[in-house]
Amino acid sequence: MSKKHALQIFRAALHAADPDRAVTEHLKFDGRTLIARRKRYRLSQFDRIQVIGAGKASAAMGRAVERILGRRISGGLINVKDVSHRLRRIELNESGHPVPDDRGLEGARRIAEIARGAGERDLLICVISGGASALMPLPAVPITLAQMQETTRQLLACGATIHELNTIRKHVETLKGGQLAHLAAPATVISLILSDVVGDELDVIGSGPTVPDSSTVADAAAIFEKYAIPPLPLRETPKKLDRVQNLIVGSNRQAMDAAARLARKLGYRTLLLSTLIEGETRDVASVHAAIAKEILTSGRPIRRPACILSGGETTVTLRGSGLGGRNQEFVLAAAIALEGFAPVTIFSAGTDGSDGPTDAAGAIADERTLRPGLDARAFLKNNDSYHFFEKVNGLIKTGPTGTNVMDVRILLVPA
Repeated sequence: MSKKHALQIFRAALHAADPDRAVTEHLKFDGRTLIARRKRYRLSQFDRIQVIGAGKASAAMGRAVERILGRRISGGLINVKDVSHRLRRIELNESGHPVPDDRGLEGARRIAEIARGAGERDLLICVISGGASALMPLPAVPITLAQMQETTRQLLACGATIHELNTIRKHVETLKGGQLAHLAAPATVISLILSDVVGDELDVIGSGPTVPDSSTVADAAAIFEKYAIPPLPLRETPKKLDRVQNLIVGSNRQAMDAAARLARKLGYRTLLLSTLIEGETRDVASVHAAIAKEILTSGRPIRRPACILSGGETTVTLRGSGLGGRNQEFVLAAAIALEGFAPVTIFSAGTDGSDGPTDAAGAIADERTLRPGLDARAFLKNNDSYHFFEKVNGLIKTGPTGTNVMDVRILLVPA
């Protein structure tokens, strides 16, 4: 029953993070005026409306914008990870993720052309969600895509945070760090943003293509030095932008609040630890396991039946040659830490439906997962959580969910 409940709680989080719903809640049209939260735009002021952007959830976001504005949209282009359907007026361009590829590069060039060709009586609606950084690559000359790909691989292997990775991207590319909006000036830009970063920092989400950048060339240089990675040529980013509205329409916090509501409805005393959790996955798993042990042994900080929730995005430092992702590794590490304790169900999955370079969103485990003859610690040491959970039927496979608001972690301690 606990496994069933964990999946139900995760689905509640996904429903709350639905990008179509997120856009339609924040963008309204009364036939004459477009309303983006508190700002109003008379469409008679614009000769042309185009939609651009990138991200794992951006296709669904673009579809919502099409439904709101219909034939008033003259066109546009969005770089996406997967094309499962087509839009009527906006082109979807399938691109590589997490390592950028030539398809993303070509799409980014075309997005830059749309922005560059926009005038004072143009309205650009930009849809940005998690994954936009990799899906919309446009390296600054003389940097090549191959150099960008290698730098991305090295940073990921070193366990660099999304903040660090995006700081580098902003200063070696031509659309990140406010540069897309700068390119579109003097057009009006409305940017609808689905957050996939801890703290919902606007200039970090998707590397902030329409947001004034708070990072500097010196910050990027320090990251290259920190991880001993050969530096690339750096360029400064805009610190001020005009005629741009940046609007967060969805986040991990909204997803976790929905998960907590359902957990309480299912009868669990529920504690939402934080939506801001970062750090090494194994360390985060150890802390979560310790809280579960405390509940089991002392009834603190809450009594059973208990649900412990957390959101955010951890990192994995690669030590082995196996296959896995941060969510699968979290579940495996927590299961090992809880070995020998009373029943606890452990669940962790990415809301985008993908976890690392695998076809799984995450994994689930309980007291029956660790089995004799299967050395869980050896799998963990080799960063091979995927093949461990494949053997015990513990992988969570959702396929692309159409959204991306970081991760959902659930620990259930039954009565």
